[in-house]
Amino acid sequence: MFRKLATFFRLLRTAWVLVRHDALVPKEYEPFVPAPLRFVAGISRFFSIRDRDDNPGARFANALEKLGPAYIKFGQVLSTRGDMFDPVFAAGLSRLKDKVPPFPMETAEAMLVADWGEPWQNRLTSLSEPVAAASVAQVHKAVMKSTGETVAIKILRPNIVARMTKDMDVIAQVANIAHAALPSLRRMQPRAFVVEARRAVMLELDLRLEAAAASEMSDIAEATGLFKVPAIHWALVEKNVLAMDWVDGLALSSPDILDLPLEERQRLATAVIQGFLASTFTYGIFHADMHEGNLFRGPDGDLVLLDFGILGRLGDAEIRFEIDTLYGFLQRDYYKIAQVHFDIGYVPPNHSIDEFATALRAVGEPIWGKQAEDVSMSKVLLQLLEITEMFDMPMQPQLILLQKTMMQAEGVARRLDPAFDMWEASRPIVEAAVRAELGPERYFNDFLDGLDRARKTLNRLPDATDNIAKLAEAWANGEIDLSAAQTPKTVEIRKSNALRPVGYAAVGAALALGGVWVAAHL
Repeated sequence: MFRKLATFFRLLRTAWVLVRHDALVPKEYEPFVPAPLRFVAGISRFFSIRDRDDNPGARFANALEKLGPAYIKFGQVLSTRGDMFDPVFAAGLSRLKDKVPPFPMETAEAMLVADWGEPWQNRLTSLSEPVAAASVAQVHKAVMKSTGETVAIKILRPNIVARMTKDMDVIAQVANIAHAALPSLRRMQPRAFVVEARRAVMLELDLRLEAAAASEMSDIAEATGLFKVPAIHWALVEKNVLAMDWVDGLALSSPDILDLPLEERQRLATAVIQGFLASTFTYGIFHADMHEGNLFRGPDGDLVLLDFGILGRLGDAEIRFEIDTLYGFLQRDYYKIAQVHFDIGYVPPNHSIDEFATALRAVGEPIWGKQAEDVSMSKVLLQLLEITEMFDMPMQPQLILLQKTMMQAEGVARRLDPAFDMWEASRPIVEAAVRAELGPERYFNDFLDGLDRARKTLNRLPDATDNIAKLAEAWANGEIDLSAAQTPKTVEIRKSNALRPVGYAAVGAALALGGVWVAAHL
């Protein structure tokens, strides 16, 4: 009861801050909400402060920053859902900053004692004041006593888990209200999205998991040679503490990066694009927050990735689906692409395969014959997101995350060089992925997988036969009634639900890459 009451008062505070920033029901979207909400919006605007930013997404971001860490993190996760907002709002929300004043040095030292079980002086010869601070943690520069190596020590903020939990309760309540008050939002599944956001936020609060993610990406970095990841020092890693090699370099967000020679900036841009695509298509894992602040030019000129709080993951089936679609697009065979979607149930059967193929053609054909710098992947993806709504294709979170990250990578590359040919840079990775997925090795692996499934089926066969016999005996004895068995239509509906479509955003990435790749060969 007390928790519910506390949540209610936090909800009131949240509403007040949103009102003050004209972010509760932004004036730009007032015509699109039900009449009762328009009335509330009109009254609330009398209490709004004069916000300098005319972008509703930016005003919403300002309000979230005012509300605190959980809201900032929620906004960052929300920014991955490009399917939920118009481009103007999404652009404003992307400005959300995660920089707050550091907590005192004494508190940081106490946190280290609590996790390490001893004073930091027993493990480090020096520990600097905070050099960077965000809503969840802050970073210190230190030197290890055992090896003399310089490391970055990341320490979680005290009581951050409890605060995040309380604030996410409020956000969940807001989602419930939105679901009830705005039927048009229900397709976006706001309550399910909050569950997803809560999970992503809470995972970031265990730095052992971030250390494991960094280690995993380090293996990919070593295998591809396209980027580097600072080494993790596991002896210093705990739930609230992470230690990795210190990186002396230049953040790609720094204005000084633009003073580098054009050839150097082009090389870095190529590394950003190829590193992202290689880890995605080859390993099914990608750094899911590739903004300029998390990307560095190291002392040797290599691209260095930092901050692994969120990794995106794709399964074998999802990677294969993207590659199959890409191959169909390289042939400009839109009907083939559409057929693949219908064959595996990604598009509900009540839609027309011909209409779906035409919709794909409307996206793909305008790309042909254009120069690479004249094609924006972001615009292609936004058009594809409209198609998902037209053809009742719900999104899958990890592929929305892929779409967001690909747009981030494009933005970084174009900032380094506005005329950068990201499609030509992508070509070696795309070609390798197509060869791997459409070559003999794939079919040999499929054969081996089929044998393994057959073996497992045979192992289960005796138990299944015994169960069938028991079921038949129970039916014969009148112990069960099979007259209410599922109709074929019920089975078909359940099958359709089981094959909920993967998000078309990832397919959009493949289409965009493939289209301009072919155009480059004309």
